[in-house]
Amino acid sequence: MPSANLIERLASLRQDYLSRLPGELAIVADLARRLTNSTEDHATLKELHFRLHSIVGSSGTFGLTALSTECRRLEQRAKAWQEDAATRPAPGDYQAFIDAIAALPGLSVAPDPAVNNTNLAPADSPVPHTDSLPLWLVEPDTALAHDLQRQLQSFGYDVRCFHSLKDARAAANTSLPEILLLELPPESGEYPREAEARLRIGFSAIKCPILILANSNDFDSRARAVRIGADDFFPKPLEVPRLINRMAQLVAQRRSPKLRVLIVDDDTTLADHYRLTLLAAGMEADILQQPRDLIAKLAAFNPELVLMDLYMPEHSGPELAGVIRQHERWTSLPIIYLSAETNLDLQIEALRRGADDFITKPIADASLVALVRARIDRGRQIDTLITRDSLTGLLRHASIKEAASIEMKRAARSGRPLSVAIVDIDHFKKVNDTHGHATGDVVITATANLLRQRLRQSDIIGRYGGEEFLIVLPECSNADAEHLLNDVRQRFATIQFGRSGDEFSCTLSAGVASLDACGQELLSAADAALYQAKAGGRNKICVAQKSAPDVGPDT
Repeated sequence: MPSANLIERLASLRQDYLSRLPGELAIVADLARRLTNSTEDHATLKELHFRLHSIVGSSGTFGLTALSTECRRLEQRAKAWQEDAATRPAPGDYQAFIDAIAALPGLSVAPDPAVNNTNLAPADSPVPHTDSLPLWLVEPDTALAHDLQRQLQSFGYDVRCFHSLKDARAAANTSLPEILLLELPPESGEYPREAEARLRIGFSAIKCPILILANSNDFDSRARAVRIGADDFFPKPLEVPRLINRMAQLVAQRRSPKLRVLIVDDDTTLADHYRLTLLAAGMEADILQQPRDLIAKLAAFNPELVLMDLYMPEHSGPELAGVIRQHERWTSLPIIYLSAETNLDLQIEALRRGADDFITKPIADASLVALVRARIDRGRQIDTLITRDSLTGLLRHASIKEAASIEMKRAARSGRPLSVAIVDIDHFKKVNDTHGHATGDVVITATANLLRQRLRQSDIIGRYGGEEFLIVLPECSNADAEHLLNDVRQRFATIQFGRSGDEFSCTLSAGVASLDACGQELLSAADAALYQAKAGGRNKICVAQKSAPDVGPDT
């Protein structure tokens, strides 16, 4: 739920708008009285169109639906007369227009209290970054539950097993998990078909991903999982690496940074309403105050989406969108117009000039939040496809090297500690040769997931090579980095790969280098330290004490 402070600020903003509205309507009425039904009316009609257009969006947003609807009708009439000066309206039409504007205050006295009183809670509560994540496993097969518990604990999950859903529901009265693994209840028996739709409601307080484990992989079982509200479906026998990888993705999504939105609208009250609405939904939002500061604002705030009004007095939306598209860094930044314009041809023309979508004002707060969230989430998915390794979900080679360079420059400027580490899977070629490349991929994926689980949220991880990983550790000394990676190394050695009867384990080696000890040659120093760990028998962490030549490790 939004905080009480945000709710109060939204209410105060609405009241402030309602108190200023009579003055704005008086200005509109004064403009209408100046009309003479002659060619001299062009400037007045233009001003009337602009002000009526503004009232359409703002009055609808603050609950004055009837006023918004009437102002839209009058705005369109003013615009048509302005654009077609050669054809003058009949005197009766002009007088009816003036009289309708004079009657607008009568439509501003009864705002609808239900408008935009929507629950704007964030889509998911953020997952705290802790040493272990509480995970509940509801699995009646005791042997499977214990085996799965052992494997999941190696990846940093604090696993609590339950024999039945009833037991788990009872435990929810005192504690809650971050992920729920649930065996698909039978269609008959304790949880009949008609109860399935209410299964999620039974865990309404949990607000966490639910993954279904099923004895059958048929369509009906999958459909039942959807009705339950499951986030994914895993048939038995379980592909444990895929299960772990999916859980890591879900946790990463819930730990992802807040969505960032920049609002460009000359109506400061309406812009502030949008900002507070997005803040209440758990996003970050800011307002561009001066159009000339647009590019500087983009660089400072780094938004993932721009909400922009179409009509503004100094610079139009398409004009500002065009300026944004002139900069290579912002060519793919989503731009959405928010406008009371309903002319489809004009909307299409505006979209052709650099924007991605068009939303007609007024828009309900909940709809605005949903549209913004969907657009940014989709953008993040596309960015992941471009910058992330398809097997592990980690940054690709070029992206992690760029991240390391940025962090080294930042640390050098601030004087803060920074370490990097290159981690390598020992004897990985033997894994591929003995167990096959598919199993090798499982080992690589497990390494990536373990690194994600055990490292800090501020750390940056990438797949540096085939079985090598590069880790950037801001605010981390050599000693702290060594301690952190030793924990990862020890946990990795306990993971069992392969199937029953053909199980095996692997080890990791790593080289660590810090900025204060190695200067700007961090990657070369970490690589040399990794070579030292390999030469010293593997399954160990070595720390570089000074700059070293660029020597590749012997895998």
